[in-house]
Amino acid sequence: MGLRQQDSQGPRTCAGNCVQHEYGARLRISAGSRSFSPKYHWAMISNCPRVTEDQSSARRMSQRTVQRALSLLALFILFLTPLSCGVQAPDESGAHFGGARSLPSLAGVDDPTARSSILPSPLTSLSHGGGDGPTAAPPTSDTLFLAWIARLSEPEGFFDTDNLISNESSYLHVVGALQRLGVRGGAYLGVGPDQNYSYIAQIQPRIAFIVDIRRDNLLQHLLFKALFAEATNRLHYLALLTGRPTPTDLPNWSRRPLEELLELVDSQGPSWSGVDSLMASLSERIRSFGVPLSEDDFRTIHRFHRTFIREGLDLRFTSHGRPPRFFYPTLRQLLLETDLEGRRVSYLATEEAFQSVKGLHAENRIVPVVGDLAGTHTLAEIGRALRELDVEVSAIYTSNVEFYLFGAGSFGRFAENLAGLPLSRNGVIIRSYFGRGFRAPHPQAEPGHVSTQLLQTVASLLSAQAQGGYRSYRELVTAQPIELRD
Repeated sequence: MGLRQQDSQGPRTCAGNCVQHEYGARLRISAGSRSFSPKYHWAMISNCPRVTEDQSSARRMSQRTVQRALSLLALFILFLTPLSCGVQAPDESGAHFGGARSLPSLAGVDDPTARSSILPSPLTSLSHGGGDGPTAAPPTSDTLFLAWIARLSEPEGFFDTDNLISNESSYLHVVGALQRLGVRGGAYLGVGPDQNYSYIAQIQPRIAFIVDIRRDNLLQHLLFKALFAEATNRLHYLALLTGRPTPTDLPNWSRRPLEELLELVDSQGPSWSGVDSLMASLSERIRSFGVPLSEDDFRTIHRFHRTFIREGLDLRFTSHGRPPRFFYPTLRQLLLETDLEGRRVSYLATEEAFQSVKGLHAENRIVPVVGDLAGTHTLAEIGRALRELDVEVSAIYTSNVEFYLFGAGSFGRFAENLAGLPLSRNGVIIRSYFGRGFRAPHPQAEPGHVSTQLLQTVASLLSAQAQGGYRSYRELVTAQPIELRD
């Protein structure tokens, strides 16, 4: 990671949006070198030109120095940005984004002066504790959304999948246990694409951080964020995601069962004639979020979206250079999955669940960042930020990342990062284990599922780690799992 300084060859046109800091310079996030590269480039430039690489300067800057500079810059932005810029305007129907949902609001506090005195800065706007339920807080502005990304991100790494959707058919099996354990509110941390939204809809955190070693995951979540902003209900979201025509009686579909929504999507092919205008509209929406992106970034976002449009609900998880495995679930199957009690509980299962995630996106409370769970910066900085906010972590979704951490010999660093987070007393790790076709089945494996979803308290993991740790990944996933069935 390094700082790239403008050369002196005169002004050029900047391809991305920028955010002003107090010295008049501008911060721009750039994809940098993309092919099998761990670099995540940042640029500090004047007069908003297109940046160029200064390799000699980059080599002289240590990663620690750059991260400290970004943290200080983010803090300047967080403290200096006026609160009023974060208030969301009503949509055309007259309702604020988010609809009917039980999330933080400032209802009953009509005096702007009173709001400012209650919530003087974003560093206190989410305060008052961890996982016991939401409290009043204002939306976070687009400028602060960028500041969070800048403050928390670290160099990207490479992983050989696009991860457009999950391959975990068991992902909802933990929902009943999460409810019984009272895992709710606080902060949520997760990896990967939209399966996070189903956990977020259930846990209702005050803020969520989606941490992934792939920068492409950040780009994909910006696409999702734009789709949520454009869509008025679940069917509208699915139609935009898959490029299908939108029915004229769209509001009448809000209370229809999920199965009927999917049947309608399945019954129609992509509306290719309207794809270019759809992507142009979504690109403008993404630009409005204030995250500076290159033309290369937008090509990646469009490639992702075209894959959803081309494959529709038949889309499966894929790895680079390999066809999808037949036992991986389709997007349709993932959306129709249930918890262990047979309830449909995905974020698209009900209008209320969808609107709750939509509302968090509208308030910029779902923040995608580039980071390594075993890295030196992202989780440590999230921990510092959450302490500033006085918010505790209620749930961490790791998928099967720990399998790769054990293989790389870095699980111990991940455990150290966990220990540095402010944790709720009942904070849990949600993980996925792949057996059968990959390894020995897990004792909690459910018939018909290659993946097994697991829950463990963070406290039990840290306690075991303090007493010598886990000798293997298999020991980690079998030593202290919470029973999921009541």
